[in-house]
Amino acid sequence: MDTDSTVDAASLKGVPAVLPEVGIKPINIEEEMASSYIDYSMSVIVGRALPDVRDGLKPVHRRCLFGMKEMGNTHNRSYLKSARVVGDVMGKYHPHGDASIYDTIVRMAQPFAMRYTLVDGQGNFGSVDGDNAAAQRYTEVRMEALAEELLADIDKETVPFTPTYDEKNNEPRVLPARFPNLLVSGSTGIAVGMATNIPPHNLGEVADAVVTLIDNPGCSIDDLMKHIKGPDFPTGGMICGTRAIEAMYKLGRGQLRVRGRAKVVEGKDRDSILITEIPYNVNKAAMISRIAYLVNEKIIEGISDIRDESKADIRVVIELKRGAIGDVVLNNLYKHTELQTTFGAIMLAITDGRPKVMNLKQILKCFIDHRFEVITRRTQFELRKAEERRHILDGLLLALDNIDRVVKIIRESKTQEEAKASLIAAIGFTDRQADAILAMRLGQLVGMERLKIEEELAKLLETIDYLKGLLAHPDRIYALIKGDMAEIKDKYGDDRRTEIVAVEGEVNIEDLIADEACVVTLSHQGYIKRVPLAIYEEQRRGGRGKKGADTKDEDFIETIFTCTTHDKLLFFTSDGRVYAEKAYEIPEAERTSRGKAIINMLNLREGEKIAAFIKIREFVEGQFVVMVTEKGIIKKTCLADYRNVRDNGIIAISIDEGDHLLGVRLTHGTDEIMLVTRNGMSIRFAEDDVRDTGRAARGVRGMSLDDDDIIVGVTIVEQGSTVLVCCENGYGKRTDFESYRLQGRGGKGIKTIVTSERNGKVVFADTVHQDDELMMITSGGILIRTSVDQIRETGRVAQGVTLINLDDGDTLISASVIKPALTGEAPA
Repeated sequence: MDTDSTVDAASLKGVPAVLPEVGIKPINIEEEMASSYIDYSMSVIVGRALPDVRDGLKPVHRRCLFGMKEMGNTHNRSYLKSARVVGDVMGKYHPHGDASIYDTIVRMAQPFAMRYTLVDGQGNFGSVDGDNAAAQRYTEVRMEALAEELLADIDKETVPFTPTYDEKNNEPRVLPARFPNLLVSGSTGIAVGMATNIPPHNLGEVADAVVTLIDNPGCSIDDLMKHIKGPDFPTGGMICGTRAIEAMYKLGRGQLRVRGRAKVVEGKDRDSILITEIPYNVNKAAMISRIAYLVNEKIIEGISDIRDESKADIRVVIELKRGAIGDVVLNNLYKHTELQTTFGAIMLAITDGRPKVMNLKQILKCFIDHRFEVITRRTQFELRKAEERRHILDGLLLALDNIDRVVKIIRESKTQEEAKASLIAAIGFTDRQADAILAMRLGQLVGMERLKIEEELAKLLETIDYLKGLLAHPDRIYALIKGDMAEIKDKYGDDRRTEIVAVEGEVNIEDLIADEACVVTLSHQGYIKRVPLAIYEEQRRGGRGKKGADTKDEDFIETIFTCTTHDKLLFFTSDGRVYAEKAYEIPEAERTSRGKAIINMLNLREGEKIAAFIKIREFVEGQFVVMVTEKGIIKKTCLADYRNVRDNGIIAISIDEGDHLLGVRLTHGTDEIMLVTRNGMSIRFAEDDVRDTGRAARGVRGMSLDDDDIIVGVTIVEQGSTVLVCCENGYGKRTDFESYRLQGRGGKGIKTIVTSERNGKVVFADTVHQDDELMMITSGGILIRTSVDQIRETGRVAQGVTLINLDDGDTLISASVIKPALTGEAPA
């Protein structure tokens, strides 16, 4: 090497950022590669490899269908050469090779690849044996009627358009899509760093699920699965088990075990196995070759011959040797060949311009939102056109009323421009009305034409009223979507092909989780965890407790709750919303663990905090949810109204500004309620004083409070029970409910404990029985569990006894009552 040409870093000092003589700007190659690769990745992800959740199509599929529509290549027209369609799509819309376009058209025409074909092909379009389609010059295509439903109303400004790659034409960013094509047709694609693999589904089942979600937006995925049983493959087959289907629909991912349909047929001398359906995307010829290879290698024994008798339908006959047990051979075929495969479902699609793994409900919700927007835009377009036509008809009627003046003005004018200006000035026509009058034929001036115009105007006014009503009432638009689903199902729906069979020994998710008592804690900064109750052994009253959680500075355990792992928990926020979660879905953690941020579990709004829990085993008729705010407002609502809680929560109670939800209790409609305040006041009144109202209602006055007082406890009076009151300095007491007279709702109440300097303010109050236990927690994270019978009963205004010995600076902040059922065997 010539040493004079060697350049080191030191020699580059002082070189300008841009070399003026050649105009080159030095760049960092690593930064440029990273930036360029990200741009390439996003281009592949959004613009090529992944489907849009709204119409279920990738850009190439969308361009093929749109190009065929623009060519008039519809289902009721004659076929066109595939090469002609490919050339038109490539020349106008898709800036890639003809092979990718033709492959796309071929797949949309293959009945073994598509559950519902979108292209009607004539000629050789391949086979389930892996045969390739004939060249595009030999085949012909046209759209299927179902494909036209994806493009319905596209000429009515229903979807946004964007310029094509050469900016000579425009193409739709998404199709109007009258049905959820992403689920119906499925999709597969590999992008950069991610992939999608969505199985096809039955059109009728998907349509029913859409209607269900519209009728009940708060329905669960389990409710939707009552309609959508699982994927429905074009080649039939069987899906083994429902756990993987449930995981796919709830988590967006699942490993489906798919089997071909085969049975053992008994013969006179020997049995045989008959295969009539194969798993989706399996090459039949390759599967048969694989079976023959395994037989020759003696991996599978008992087979004497294999015959492929398939014609229009699949029929593969496997002859067995004498004495061979058919079920054993069949199980070996499932184990070693593609007669049983795994379909790795990944429900990944583009939504809002970004790839996202979605569950079943999210996919259907995106489709419904898309259709709502499409119908809204279509209605606005039709309304605008109707208004424009009405404007013209008003002008024609005005012209007929002034026919002599109109004729005279036109006859006396030398040019059309002069006549138009005179009509506008003399009679008051608008610019567009004047143009329409000048374009009228002379025959339209007769009397019969006036009747036709008046009839058309009357119908037009009815149409305008209807369209305005649609825009003013969203429920009517949703009714149209439901009508579309019913029509699509009736026109194109068919029976399910893929059977879902149970797997011996398969269990529900809950069956895998022990139904055991646990303690749920929530910190002030929103960290939640679940710990087995058995970890906290009982201590005597006045003990020091043990550490309940490691908390960061300025954080502390704020709420404690006992339940069993199979309970359904309803989380009520201080702003009056409610969220739902199974107890076992709360992450289990060590006793001293901080837990998991609750915002990673619940879709809480900004500023929302959990104020109360209630646990539900089942939604029993006649039960109510009673809610009380810090400022003494109380509301009662039927428990059944909270059966279907959306992922993003629902309204539980309307709360005034400055107030917050404090407590929630389950009642039976005939109970008595006691409210306890921070300053030691209490009021007992009948539940009948509070009428039940809807979820979004505000409630009524439960207790009148002093300016410096708030509600801290809501209790339900029970037979043989007492009210337990705990104060912040670790003191408390139990008092018989008989010491509290029944009052009317809304009063100031009576004293329940002296909030002296020794006791401090009241922090907790609840109903307890003699055999209950009490779990208390301090601001320092110390937990103590003690028996209620160790806390003696005292008078209504007594000071109470020591419940827990506190360290300096520590205070009691919350408590929870543990019922005997939790300490023994959990309820079934």
